[in-house]
Formats: sequence, C-alpha cells, structure tokens
Amino acid sequence: MAAGTFHQIYIQVIFAVKGRESLILPVWEEELYKYITGIVQNKGQKMLAINGMPDHLHFFIGMRPTCCLSDLVREVKKSSNAFIKEKKFTRFKFEWQEGYGAFSYSSSGLDPVIQYIRNQKEHHKKRTFKEEYKDFLEKFKIEFKEEFLFDWIE
Repeated sequence: MAAGTFHQIYIQVIFAVKGRESLILPVWEEELYKYITGIVQNKGQKMLAINGMPDHLHFFIGMRPTCCLSDLVREVKKSSNAFIKEKKFTRFKFEWQEGYGAFSYSSSGLDPVIQYIRNQKEHHKKRTFKEEYKDFLEKFKIEFKEEFLFDWIE
C-alpha cells in the first residue's frame, strides 16, 4: 500500500479597500463574492465562506498544501480589482489595499468562523473594522506595529 498525503488546512483571509473607502456596495457585493469564489475554486481551493463590509472582506478556505497563500491572495486581489473596473461597479477609483491578514483554524473551529463571516453586517454594528482586525492579531498572538497596519479612516 502506498503512502498518501493527508492535510487539513483552514485559513481565513481578511483585506481592505485601499484607503478603507466604503466602495463595495450591496447591489453588487454578491456578484463580487461569486467572482472571488470562482477564482479560489479555479485555483483548486475550497471556499467555505465569504462576506464583508463596504470597506473590507473576509473569506475562509480549505487550502491544499500545494497552494501558496500569498499567490492566491495576489490573484484574488488583482483579478477582482479588474472585474470591478470592467463591470463599472463604482465610478470611483477602486483598489485593494496592500497587505492582508491570514489566520488558521482547526476543524473544530469551522462552524464558528463560517457563522462569524456570514454575520459580518450584524457584527460590525457593534465593532469597527480596526477593533476587529487588532483583536484578530492579538488573539492569534501576532506582533505588530500600528504604522504597518492598514490605513485607517477615523
């Protein structure tokens, strides 16, 4: 019997619109999420949840060990940026901000993360993106300097 490769890698990715501008509108966000899901799936990864707010988004994937996460995020940002421009979803200049957060989970944490992402609109009635993002960094014990976080609009 041949040895196999077994894996269980779950990653939540978070990134923001450049300048944290609120440019992702409800009338086209679902189409954007479907497009990003297609990119992720075409790269051989499994989309578990995707949602966001007008100024940022979260997606949660089951990732194969052959995937280079930074390449995947770069492709998602580049292609979705072109898609938004091609579809003329906004009359403003749209770009994703440089950088992203990536947080790993065990299989026992899947359902809470999926629910958390699905409930972004409700969640952000109580907390800002800045509070949320800093909480992620602290929860996952990631050292950071304020000046290297996203550009925040206060």
